[in-house]
Amino acid sequence: MPELLSASAFALWGSPVTWLELVAAVLALAMVGCNMREIHWGWPLAIVSSLLYVVVFANARIYGDASLQVFFAFVALWGWAQWLRGFRADGSALRVSRLSPRGTAYALVACAIAWPVVALFLRRFTNTDVPWWDGFATGLSLVGQFLLGRKFIENWLIWLAVNVVSVGLFIHKGLWLTTALYAVFAVLSVAGFLAWQRRLPKATTKAVPA
Repeated sequence: MPELLSASAFALWGSPVTWLELVAAVLALAMVGCNMREIHWGWPLAIVSSLLYVVVFANARIYGDASLQVFFAFVALWGWAQWLRGFRADGSALRVSRLSPRGTAYALVACAIAWPVVALFLRRFTNTDVPWWDGFATGLSLVGQFLLGRKFIENWLIWLAVNVVSVGLFIHKGLWLTTALYAVFAVLSVAGFLAWQRRLPKATTKAVPA
């Protein structure tokens, strides 16, 4: 089975696409589709896809994203529990909401801190040749994953930034299938934002804290 997954499924723009990358990409697309519709089964799909992408990214020396996938697999368990049984601080059910101004500020500060911290760590302790780009995608994904788990609509805006930067990163690495996947993710980030916007409570536009 490992030999089959590591075998080339087809070539894309002169670079081989392994069965491992292909399966991970299909599962990731299904995951985003579930997230857009608030279907909790997207979280177990995220676990499997993330574990497959650990190998794909490690082979490409994108260690930040490889480590991030391990984190995603664990956090997906938390996100799954949140979507099944989570609630807000006031005891209300966990529904699609907007961040409060304070929550937005916290999210922006978290992004501003996570990017250089992750990038400097990668530069110091790994042989990656793209620490700052890898650090950006990794650092902001940590924030985006938390906001997704808590059903804050702003998660889609962070994923849009992550996906756009990741497209350039994967082009540089020659991961063409994953490049195409993240280009689709960028479009789905906009679609997800619009879909969740329609799910916001109609009776109130009150934002809630993170």
